Amino acid sequence: MQDNATEVTAAGIARLAGVGRAAVSNWRRRHADFPKPVGGTETSPSFALAEVENWLRKQGKLAEVPLRERVWQQLVGHPEGPVAALTHAGCVLLLIHDRPTVWLDVSAGSDERLAAMLPGALEEVLTPRFGPVSPVNSRRAVNSPRPVNAPRAVNTADADSARVNTPGTDTPVNTHPAVPHPHPHPAAQPAVHLPTGPDLLPSAPLLRGAAELAAELGARQTFEFLLGRHLDANPRQYTLTPADLADLMADLAGPVRTVLDPACGTGALLRAVTARTDQELYAQDSAPELAALTALRLALHTRAVVRAATGDTLRADAHPHLHADAVLCHPPFNERNWGHDELAYDPRWEYGFPARTESELAWVQHALARLKDGGTAVLLMPPAAASRRSGRRIRADLLRRGALRAVVALPVGAAPPYNIPLHLWVLRRPEKAPAQPEVLLADTGQFAADGRGGPDWRDVREAVLDAWRAFDRAGTLEDRPGLARSLPVIDLLDDDVDLAPARHLPPPTAADGAEQLTAVRERLGETLRLTADLTPSPADAAHPVRWPLTTIGELARGGALVLRTGGNGGHARVPVLTDHDVLAATAPSGSLPESDEAAVLVEPGDVVVPVLGGGSMARVIDDATGGAALGRNLVLLRPERTALDPWFVAGFLRGTANNRQASSYASTATRLDVRRLQLPRLPLDEQRRYGERFRALDEFERALRRAGRLGEQLVRGMYDGLTDGTVAPD
Repeated sequence: MQDNATEVTAAGIARLAGVGRAAVSNWRRRHADFPKPVGGTETSPSFALAEVENWLRKQGKLAEVPLRERVWQQLVGHPEGPVAALTHAGCVLLLIHDRPTVWLDVSAGSDERLAAMLPGALEEVLTPRFGPVSPVNSRRAVNSPRPVNAPRAVNTADADSARVNTPGTDTPVNTHPAVPHPHPHPAAQPAVHLPTGPDLLPSAPLLRGAAELAAELGARQTFEFLLGRHLDANPRQYTLTPADLADLMADLAGPVRTVLDPACGTGALLRAVTARTDQELYAQDSAPELAALTALRLALHTRAVVRAATGDTLRADAHPHLHADAVLCHPPFNERNWGHDELAYDPRWEYGFPARTESELAWVQHALARLKDGGTAVLLMPPAAASRRSGRRIRADLLRRGALRAVVALPVGAAPPYNIPLHLWVLRRPEKAPAQPEVLLADTGQFAADGRGGPDWRDVREAVLDAWRAFDRAGTLEDRPGLARSLPVIDLLDDDVDLAPARHLPPPTAADGAEQLTAVRERLGETLRLTADLTPSPADAAHPVRWPLTTIGELARGGALVLRTGGNGGHARVPVLTDHDVLAATAPSGSLPESDEAAVLVEPGDVVVPVLGGGSMARVIDDATGGAALGRNLVLLRPERTALDPWFVAGFLRGTANNRQASSYASTATRLDVRRLQLPRLPLDEQRRYGERFRALDEFERALRRAGRLGEQLVRGMYDGLTDGTVAPD
């Protein structure tokens, strides 16, 4: 059944029909029977999805709306907004996951019957998973605004958990009495509320569509698909926590039974925890919509006890009596309004009262307060927290009492904000003060990727876990120059108590000494000689040739090539080729969130074209890059080899005039319409002649890039060697 109230924008219509926005604008002007707007604004109108679908089908522009697209359009066009729609869909998908026969009974009949019977059926599922649930209007429950600096651990590749912490008789009791706040804030509330019949009635078509999609994909995969699309469609609302970083933080905590994330976002950190049959996952977030989505996502992902709540964690802790095995947290950074005035006498400040500018140290102490003795906390921290003078007394006490066990500097680009090297702090609630405490300091900056690509997570992971596990076993670590060392606490207790790892590590002389620089110089000489050999021969003058032309769009329609766009991660973890990798001619360096839509994998001989930025670039995929997933803002062209030569295609696509005529310009960006790019109609033998010349130009270009990188490495190494005394000036 199609919902007449579901609305779709022009962009949504373009997605349905597989065309550009300009085509939709043309249809509106040229066809008097095109559906009239039913909402939106004059500049961004919305249309009834049912009317649009019927019009497209009548015009022969659409055989049938794909199920995924129809469900997505129902979600984004929901009258209460996409978050309320997602929450309703998540509740029903959990019902389908846990009690599919109940859903079949409830969904039989009209939408009114479904809305009337569904709350009772949902209560039977939500209560065992989340604790007692009360009927609350979905608008009030999930659509309240999120604080600007609220945490965001959002990852479309993972996520997790939910349920309110209702202390039981077996819950350890905190020995510190609660101190009333002079300015009380709202108490923490359950993350998931039971929607009422009137709430659910507008969602009935969406819920039926989601159930149909779940029959095809599975309940968990359906929720992941819808949530992932929502997060991707609202990138400025949510900050992603990379899956690789979440996995590393969970591995540093080790296998655990009870885990807390007090700033859970959508649950990436909790989902990364290795599952156990007796596990309990606790979560809290100040944004009601994130707490609710985390709860449903975790419940669909795991059979663990999931207890999630919404509320300001520092002011209204939902789990005050919890003593967890581990705490994982990506807290909000640089938050001034964290409760400094209200919480001056809070018993959590065992290591000192944080300054107003030290909100991160408040989160550190909150994490320690929620650990059992010997429990481990891993927090993502801004680098300034390791060296700001306002926090030096708390850092000193954390060191003296053995609570701070390690500080790990991550490479630039590991997590947002991507332009600074964030830190991981590994803490442990001390059972007793160590006799001669040491702290591990590590710096993985050497694993940063060139440009915008993410770090080499495999090397980061191996280096960090190997150093941490060796240190954790022995309480000390032999120096690893440029990478890691353990220092006695007494060596750090000076006036600054500066814990920035780079300031304490021995220089990596073994890797960057005189011998290494000699090797770099030799490779540079070889590359320069190769570059000279590859320099194109003098160009012969020729009269301009006017070939008959065709477009990429025409070739795709005729079957001479296949055109695909990137951006889906699929389920398998494979390297992702980014637009930056194509522009810089480097190896795949990106990542994509997990998706139920299969990733587009590149093959040798494919031609990949970036569509943003205004540059003329096309890359022919080689054997080393084959098998990578196609990233966002990239278009793949797979030529039919009996009709088109890949190097001929890539070379002509790089022509400046060709790119200029196929580009469109917005106020801040240039976008390339690949279908409008032109190729001359030439016989295959003639294509191969051009292709060989284009291939030679590509080799010359790569040699120039390699020479530039080696030259920069040699210059940097010489400066470093001369200034640290490892290279003599003679």
